[in-house]
Amino acid sequence: MKLREIQIDNLYKFTRQHFVYHYDVQTELVDHLANDIEKIWEENPKISFEEARDKSFKKFGVFGFMDVIEAKQKQMNKRYWHLLLRFVKEWFTLPKVITTLLIFLGVFCLIQIPFAEIAIVSVLLILAVFEMVAAYRIRKEHKAKEKTDEKIFLLEAMIGTTKNSFTGFTFINLFNFINLTEFDFSGLNIYWLLLVAATVTLLFIFFYVANYVLPQKAEELLQETYPEYKLVKNL
Repeated sequence: MKLREIQIDNLYKFTRQHFVYHYDVQTELVDHLANDIEKIWEENPKISFEEARDKSFKKFGVFGFMDVIEAKQKQMNKRYWHLLLRFVKEWFTLPKVITTLLIFLGVFCLIQIPFAEIAIVSVLLILAVFEMVAAYRIRKEHKAKEKTDEKIFLLEAMIGTTKNSFTGFTFINLFNFINLTEFDFSGLNIYWLLLVAATVTLLFIFFYVANYVLPQKAEELLQETYPEYKLVKNL
């Protein structure tokens, strides 16, 4: 016995009720549940759809769909970082490498002036605040989409929020380190200054790619990752 369309829709609602919010993860679970329900019906044709669904769900254990969600998040997190590094590498090819060198030289000159740590701390604080405000706005938009049952893909959410787990926390940690230890750049030799300038330059590139490049290319990247993305969004 095959599931009817109304029963498939019920499975989507069922996964959402059990805290699965992203459409691609829902679809994977719905496929698994549907196949398992059909097998249960082959063994016991008299059992109702709801009983078969609940019996299939119990096979996921006490944590329900959480293990599947975590596995998909890890998988998509690797995909996100692959995309991030792909666009970061472009900054070390012409003509962007010239911009990269200019940023490096600017930071290198900046950290050699008196009280450079104050300027660095101020910039880090501004960037960290910017990240937190952007993350709050994006989460608010996603919550609004969830209420209207708009389909959100896992990578779509990550492009808006995962970046904050890297750049935001990195900026905050650097801010705390420089501020609390009263770090003085003037006491560093030329090699340490070069290393600091290179590290800050790399962080700025990651920040720019995560906050501007990936969001601008989101539609293209989502269609590249999910062949069904455009079709689903147009429903």
